[in-house]
Amino acid sequence: MKKSALQKARAAYQPKLPIVLTGAVKAVEGAPTQSVADQAEIQKLFPNTYGLPELRFEKNPVPEKLKPINVGVILSGGQAPGGHNVISGLFDGVKKISRDSRLYGFLMGPGGFVDHQYMELTSEIIDQFRNTGGFDIIGSGRTKLETKEQFDKGLEILKELNIKALVIIGGDDSNTNAAILAEYYKEINAGVQVIGCPKTIDGDLKNDMIETSFGFDTATKVYSEVIGNIQRDCNSAKKYWHFIKLMGRSASHIALECALQTQPNVCIISEEVEEKNMTLNDIVDNIANIVAERAKLGNNFGTVLIPEGLIEFIPAMKALIAELNDLLAQNEGIDKANLRQFIIEHLSAENAAIYSSLPEGVARQLSLDRDPHGNVQVSLIETEKLLGEMVANRLAAMKEEGKYVGKFATLYHFFGYEGRCADPSNFDADYCYALGFNAACLINAGVTGYMSSVRNLTKPSVQWIAGGIPITMMMNMERRHGAMKPVIQKALVRLDGAPFQKFASKRDTWALNTCYVYPGPIQYFGPAEVCDQPSLTLQYEQGAK
Repeated sequence: MKKSALQKARAAYQPKLPIVLTGAVKAVEGAPTQSVADQAEIQKLFPNTYGLPELRFEKNPVPEKLKPINVGVILSGGQAPGGHNVISGLFDGVKKISRDSRLYGFLMGPGGFVDHQYMELTSEIIDQFRNTGGFDIIGSGRTKLETKEQFDKGLEILKELNIKALVIIGGDDSNTNAAILAEYYKEINAGVQVIGCPKTIDGDLKNDMIETSFGFDTATKVYSEVIGNIQRDCNSAKKYWHFIKLMGRSASHIALECALQTQPNVCIISEEVEEKNMTLNDIVDNIANIVAERAKLGNNFGTVLIPEGLIEFIPAMKALIAELNDLLAQNEGIDKANLRQFIIEHLSAENAAIYSSLPEGVARQLSLDRDPHGNVQVSLIETEKLLGEMVANRLAAMKEEGKYVGKFATLYHFFGYEGRCADPSNFDADYCYALGFNAACLINAGVTGYMSSVRNLTKPSVQWIAGGIPITMMMNMERRHGAMKPVIQKALVRLDGAPFQKFASKRDTWALNTCYVYPGPIQYFGPAEVCDQPSLTLQYEQGAK
């Protein structure tokens, strides 16, 4: 394939490893673990992989003689910058175990594993994809691994290729599947290890041992660049309000990080909306009041950042969606032509009233087919347009009341796919490579049901701490498809956390004044203070002021 000048230069970048992983290592066990909630239920479902200890790698002064091992790898779910470097690190790690080790990639996600679609990943292939964005080396997919038939079918190809370990690179749902697969293979003594890697640009797969998921750093830098560009145009034309929806269905980490980077006039944090029991009208009134106050200062322009999953956090809407999910899960063959009426007739009176009051387009979008995990496809709900139109109506009413004197023109944006496959930032290039290499070390340690963990991430990469945590440690029980199932608990924006507190202390100033910051493009080649910094979210969480 034809390569750009950037691709050629970027290929020469050598990701940096934690110093502990640069030689022989040994796994040191920490304390036994338990799930974050629902301990009895999770332990019952995972009797063979529950309660395992945390692991930390240390230098091994007496290197052991290692045998070749065949490893399989799956990219699961949505793309995130740095996936290729996870695979590169994994490849280099298994080759360090033995030059005769082999790495196989299953094509188009878990579906390739079940259907026996694969390719061997050689150095010639790997070298084409180092430090690049995307998942195109083997492709990705959203097939859920959850049935015995799937597990057994996958085991057939693992035995055929003599694969002793499988690495699943994915988000919370994908790693939940990894935990279930690890438990099953352990139960039947299949002799296959299963290791997970934390991937999601949404930033909602994290805890004390997983400080951030890979891809978040790059994606938020890409979005912040574009938001900064829009704000500069906005401040130049001085006549538009830009409503910008950002990816992040289950948490507002992306919106918060982009707000900290760019200082918009309004940023809605879904978790705060839920905490304060805000209605849709409350949100609209807040935006309209800021628009009106800026108009008094002669500023008929501004920017509003909106998390993709906002609708699901409005308490009244959340209750409606929960009932909708169960209703649609139990009645999958409903005639689409009569769907709206069917829903209204079968919802509780309170939720039926809310559903009936919604604009037809929004109601239709809430009723669309669910994703593979049984969730509303919130990316299809045009929340930014809904809010923009409702704010316009509110301002019109305020103008009649003599409370608004400005002009209100809107432009709408949705930033999502622009960031998912961007070339990884230096941070993500290093972090992802370390996660993959570390996964190879976990394989060599003989463990299963673990997630690759690299932490101390605000320090130089040589000081990063490498190890693994049991996936069951992160799990709780949640309702999916109308039934309670074990899943990795999503990490939401903490309203008492340093990143949100920093934002909350500044937002009133940003609302009325034009305090825009223009981060500019991701800088791959430049001073460390520009191109090697982790996200502000991570810095504030680790104590930065």
